[in-house]
Amino acid sequence: MYKCFLKRVFDFLAAFFGLLLLSPIFIIVMIGLAFANQGKPFFFQARPGRNERIFKIIKFKSMNDKKDVDGNLLSDAERLTAIGAFVRKTSLDEIPQLINVLKGDMSLVGPRPLRTYYLPLYSEEQKRRHEVRPGITGWAQVNGRNAISWTKKFELDVYYVKHISFLFDVKIFFLTIKKVFVREGISKEGHVTTEAFNGKN
Repeated sequence: MYKCFLKRVFDFLAAFFGLLLLSPIFIIVMIGLAFANQGKPFFFQARPGRNERIFKIIKFKSMNDKKDVDGNLLSDAERLTAIGAFVRKTSLDEIPQLINVLKGDMSLVGPRPLRTYYLPLYSEEQKRRHEVRPGITGWAQVNGRNAISWTKKFELDVYYVKHISFLFDVKIFFLTIKKVFVREGISKEGHVTTEAFNGKN
C-alpha cells in the first residue's frame, strides 16, 4: 500500500510545501547563480528513473562553462564557482529536484539517479535500484554518500528497494538532515565530483 500509492502522495505533498517554504532561498540562490554562470542558474541532465525511463534532472548549476584555448571545458575544480561551492557544500543545489518530485520523475527518498551511460555496466542485482523512483536522498547517501565505493552504494540501494517502508523513509529523511548539517561524505578527498563508475569499483 505504501510503496504503490501512499509514498507518491506523501512525496507530492512534501515537495509542494517544501518548495513553498524554501522559495525565498530558491530565489536568492537562483539569482546568485545566474550572475555567476552567465544567466544559467540551472543544470539539466538526462538520468534513468523508475524502470530505466529517462528524465531530465534539475539542479542548481554549481560550475560555469569556461573553456580553454582549444575549446575544451576546464576541469571541474577550475569551473566550480564560489557560490557553486557553497550551494554544493550545503546541499542547496538539490532543491530544484523537488520539481522532479512534483512531476513524478523522482521521490524524496530512493536510490540516487545516476548517469545514463552507466546502465550497461550494472549487474542484474544492481539493476534492481531502478525498480523504484530515484530519490533526492537515499540509504547510500546517509551511509557515506560519495565517500564510499560504488559497490557499497549499490548494495545499499538494493537493500533499500527490498526493505522500503514508511518508517525506513522517515529514518533516512532525518538522517539526511543530520548529514547536511555535519557535511559528511560530500566527496572523496581530492575530488570535486564523484569518481566515475566503471563497472568494477
